[in-house]
Amino acid sequence: MPAAAARGQASRPNIVLITADDMGYGDLGCYGSHLTTPNLDTMAGEGVRFRHFCSASSVCSPSRAALLTGRYPARSGITRVMFPFDTYGIPATETTIPQMLKTAGYRTACFGKWHLGSQRAFLPTERGFDEYFGIPHSHDMWPRPLMRNTEIVEDPARLDMLTQRFTREAVRFIGEAKESPFFLYFAHTAPHIPLEASSSFKGKSPLGRYSDVVREMDWSVGELFSALRENGLDDNTMVLFTSDNGPWYQGSRGGLRGVKGETYEGGMRVPMVARYPGRIPKGAATNAFASALDLLPTFGRLAGAALPGQPLDGTDIWPLLSGQQDSIDREMFLYFDGLHAQCARLGRWKLHMSRYDTPPWLPGGRVNLPLPRPELYDMENDSEEDYDCAAENEATVTDMRARMERLLLTLPAPVMSAWRDTMRRRVEDTPIGAPPVEIKP
Repeated sequence: MPAAAARGQASRPNIVLITADDMGYGDLGCYGSHLTTPNLDTMAGEGVRFRHFCSASSVCSPSRAALLTGRYPARSGITRVMFPFDTYGIPATETTIPQMLKTAGYRTACFGKWHLGSQRAFLPTERGFDEYFGIPHSHDMWPRPLMRNTEIVEDPARLDMLTQRFTREAVRFIGEAKESPFFLYFAHTAPHIPLEASSSFKGKSPLGRYSDVVREMDWSVGELFSALRENGLDDNTMVLFTSDNGPWYQGSRGGLRGVKGETYEGGMRVPMVARYPGRIPKGAATNAFASALDLLPTFGRLAGAALPGQPLDGTDIWPLLSGQQDSIDREMFLYFDGLHAQCARLGRWKLHMSRYDTPPWLPGGRVNLPLPRPELYDMENDSEEDYDCAAENEATVTDMRARMERLLLTLPAPVMSAWRDTMRRRVEDTPIGAPPVEIKP
């Protein structure tokens, strides 16, 4: 890259956001895993690792909507997993990360899993991305087309080659976009089931197929870093790696309670590593709380882009990433399952207010029930959510519940209706297996 071009980009870093699909908090070596992830571990050693980073939902479509808009999924109307037959997606009234960054002169691309609307009007190229190559929904759904922009190039997509093909596209894009600042959103389909790896990785790990898939994803991260170095972009590129939610059938929760589909930490706390040479300290780790909602406002700051006009639920976390501060003041964070706000996080405390009557993996309708008494957990000393300390901290419970209800009033009306409906229930009044109450807008 010419030196003049590099100087011109200096105030506007390239941003590479890599997301895994259903990867658990404990699935990286730098988070204590036995799986082999050398490139991601090196990235953590050259950047910062978050110990308390949450997605905004425990399932994929809502979590991705929140990540790209900086707003709770209920605000965009994407509160459940989307299917190929759904005829909606991120509304045109929402502003996504790429749409925001394009106003600051960024070139944008999305490779991998979209899962935010399969209809042409809702595809990535209609939501701020200059180009797209990937699968429009989850790769365990049918049909399973592989698309370039709005055209199907393979149907069904060959699963074992997806990571390889997405990586080639990302490397190509980095080389072509190097003369201007760019935003690359690389949304892996792995390690979501079905687990498929290319012949270069399949059967190579002694820990089984899940490990094969994670190793290939780690290889892909290494390829992106090689492309950045070869194009002279390494020093002016911020790379982030995270997951859309916690693990499903396989993967490690890292000792946390709960899985995908639950608002316990195991369903929503995910790995997050960020690297930006000279701007993010090497080998740092933070205990501060942050979430996927925070990425849009943070990217906006770094790019010098005007933030969307809609109210944001995320907070600029650059002071945490850069090591300037150990914590930041922020609004309470809500843990949603669909329209139901089940928990809230404020500083060290996590308050549980409601829970479904059955786990997410059992068939049939689930009913959201109020807990007999609110449960309070100290996330600094009890990330496993084992020891309810509400009785010893009644003032904290009262304060957090009041804050929670005030925040809920700022969300769409169906959210508050769902909250009130839940709080009116008494556990003994609702038989196990009763149908959920339908909340209509």
